[in-house]
Amino acid sequence: MNTQIKRLALGLIVLYVALFVQMNVLQIGRHEELTTDSRNTRATVRDFNKPRGDIVSADGVVLATSIALPGDADFAYQRVYPTGELFANVTGYYTFVYGATQVEKVQNDVLAGRTAEQQLRGLTSIFSDPDNSGSVVLTLDSRIQQSARDALGDREGSVVVLDTATGAVKAMWSNPTFDPNLIANHDADVAGDVLTFYNEAPGKPLLANAYQERYMPGSTFKVLTTSIGLDSGAITLESEWADESEWTPPGTTDPIQNYGGSICGGDLAEVFRRSCNTPFARMSVDMGAPTMVTGTKAFGVSEEIPIDLPRPAASVFGEVEDFENSDAKLAISGFGQDEVQMVPLHMAMVAATVANDGRMMKPYVVDRTLDHGGGLLDSTDPAVWKRPMTQVTADTLTYLMIGVVQDGTASCCMQLANGIQAAAKTGTAQLNAAGEEERSHAWIIAFAPAEAPRYAIAVMLKGTTAEISAGTGGTLAGPVAKEVLDVALALG
Repeated sequence: MNTQIKRLALGLIVLYVALFVQMNVLQIGRHEELTTDSRNTRATVRDFNKPRGDIVSADGVVLATSIALPGDADFAYQRVYPTGELFANVTGYYTFVYGATQVEKVQNDVLAGRTAEQQLRGLTSIFSDPDNSGSVVLTLDSRIQQSARDALGDREGSVVVLDTATGAVKAMWSNPTFDPNLIANHDADVAGDVLTFYNEAPGKPLLANAYQERYMPGSTFKVLTTSIGLDSGAITLESEWADESEWTPPGTTDPIQNYGGSICGGDLAEVFRRSCNTPFARMSVDMGAPTMVTGTKAFGVSEEIPIDLPRPAASVFGEVEDFENSDAKLAISGFGQDEVQMVPLHMAMVAATVANDGRMMKPYVVDRTLDHGGGLLDSTDPAVWKRPMTQVTADTLTYLMIGVVQDGTASCCMQLANGIQAAAKTGTAQLNAAGEEERSHAWIIAFAPAEAPRYAIAVMLKGTTAEISAGTGGTLAGPVAKEVLDVALALG
């Protein structure tokens, strides 16, 4: 009898150990796999029946919140976005069937109250089913964001404003965009139809084009080429280029022309303020592909932008082998044409780097996260990402970019309110081949005040209309940058 009892006890112990091991495998080892399995909706149902924290702008405007639904509704809460489209590309959306994007995705644990810190702080109310949801405070200011939207109007393009010293994103607007309220519908069929509509719409409205797309930068890229030339010793302020309307690089019979076929030349300040193409084409070929490629990589070109949002794009210049036996390709790339592609956010970072003595800061949109009682959970510490230029070169570029505003391609439109001096570089990126209908992107990058910088901006207008394609970066993007900088600087 004792033997049978011993065998039964041993069998129960074995079964208990097996059960314990399996529970640990499921709860710990396969937790992530089971949680993310599309067939497992228990966690999602739980989340939609609990409060979710707010996403708030730097100036206190609620951008995303959850409202209680009537008792007979399928879920206890509905996610809503009071500002509609205005911050959609930053907040993203949060849905039952289609998941989450942007801040709603990367800060999901904070908003749902699932971080270890929030759980620990909620232990004192463990028997009362506490609301552990947290909130996320962004760096973006609703007033600057609204000014970007107003200034861009119904034209396609992007506007990015950065704090030059920290890299904090103060505004990031792209048109077209979307209304997250339409996607957050609990009716899966309705939400699916909305997503299908946006996915099929031109202009990729579901993408945050300001940081998830890249475009030919045109002459704004000359800031990078000039920086590389100055730091490599290939050029100085005293360098001179001949007056000419075109130049034919070695190995080709196709000449490079200045904008509008104008005759252009002189010292660095002159060719920079007038945005001549031939000097920068010559400059790039003289430096050679290894120097240009290394120099662009020092700016982070070819790397994903290190922003605290999902799926950032990477700017593109090319590798050394791409320019082998092709001085013409290198020459054109030196002034931002051919296959050069820059992310609008990245170009704002370039302007901010000049303003910040050669330090390129990591951009970020989350300023801090708070627990349900308003206590601090975490905050973002500004950090340097790259040091692509020396302070001396940054000072020189500031001088050159002031010249663009005072007596160059931005003199038409970058005279800021209250006499504040801006520094800028314009760009008109020609998209069409010779003989085709003209199509151009219009760009400007700038910072202000020039003597004590606070904000940097990049404006890009897509060459989707005859109006934009017939204009220039100064005449079209310049007024947008001025309007937005005036608002930002007036806020103090």
